[in-house]
Amino acid sequence: MGFGFGRKATDQSENVILDGEIVGRLRAGLADLLEVTDLSVPRQAQQGTVVFTGRLLVDDPDTAYDLLAERWVHYEYTPQLRNYKGQHQVIANPGLVKPRPANVWVNVVLFVVTVMSVVFIGALNQGADPLSNPASIIAGVPFAFTLLIILGAHEFGHYFAARHHKVAVTLPYFIPMPLSFVGTFGAFIQLRSPVHNRNQLFDVGVAGPLAGLVVAIPLLLYGLAISPVEPLPVEGGYILEGNSLLYLGAKYLIHSQILPSDGLDVMLDPIAFAAWFGVLVTAFNLLPVGQLDGGHVMFALIGEKARTVALLFVAILVVMGIALWPGWITWAILIFLLGLGHPPPMNDITPLSGNRKALALLVIAIFLLVFVPVPLRVIPAL
Repeated sequence: MGFGFGRKATDQSENVILDGEIVGRLRAGLADLLEVTDLSVPRQAQQGTVVFTGRLLVDDPDTAYDLLAERWVHYEYTPQLRNYKGQHQVIANPGLVKPRPANVWVNVVLFVVTVMSVVFIGALNQGADPLSNPASIIAGVPFAFTLLIILGAHEFGHYFAARHHKVAVTLPYFIPMPLSFVGTFGAFIQLRSPVHNRNQLFDVGVAGPLAGLVVAIPLLLYGLAISPVEPLPVEGGYILEGNSLLYLGAKYLIHSQILPSDGLDVMLDPIAFAAWFGVLVTAFNLLPVGQLDGGHVMFALIGEKARTVALLFVAILVVMGIALWPGWITWAILIFLLGLGHPPPMNDITPLSGNRKALALLVIAIFLLVFVPVPLRVIPAL
């Protein structure tokens, strides 16, 4: 999540403070909040940026941040707080975050097109031909409804968590992709203002996967219950969905056997397949890298060390791509290109609360349960 602070950069290539008076005013606003031991003007920074280093004089960094933001708004500066070499730093960023209004019609149009795309692909997957028999498109409704309600729950989990913390956020943007085997590339929301601390970052990041799973798991169990167990085609020519520990356990709970085994497997009803895919999307999102949901959780938990975890995971994905499923190499390249780092919240001094640390460990356990080492396997025809 990246944010600008609303002031245009000058033509200068280096940050040079041209107004000494503003520095004095900024420091005066810090007087009872930070014992300043050093003041610097980083050369490679936005024009007007000033860094104050010292020791916080208040016990609660959130209180310090809120007071400072309120004082500096008159000078059109936005503060950032961070730990630095055993001390505290306050970065004065020129400009204010002014969330731009979103055009809700874009969300509506994308959602309608995505519904059409997913229903169409769902019908094709059921053997229907909506192009020659338009009425047969109804066959795609169970799949589309299941998948979209899971994706919607995921994104609205993020949305309501952001609104709870008064973070400016858009409604979900659904992405139609009629050429894919599910008809969509998922959905996303866009934060229009920064999160203030790690607790907010964690809440917004974790709310999506948890909300999605709350909807997906009952639908998966129901879908498996109406899906028969049948012999696999002897001559091949089919695609086999991968097992996560959660999916393996769900099949055992419903059908009292490990599947696939002894030439048998569950033949997925459209609801079951959509729910399986919804859980798979959750697993992808929980990868602890970059700005995926898992990356948000990991940064909230361990801060800048999350970059090391992300780098390690990309290496693991490459190895898995070579040994297990080539798609992981694509994921590794995409993640690397999008960036392994994660921007800190505005107040990066306040640590993650104890309850959230416990929940973070639970989320890591959930990731291990839903992760699918080989998402899809093609069994070629003999």
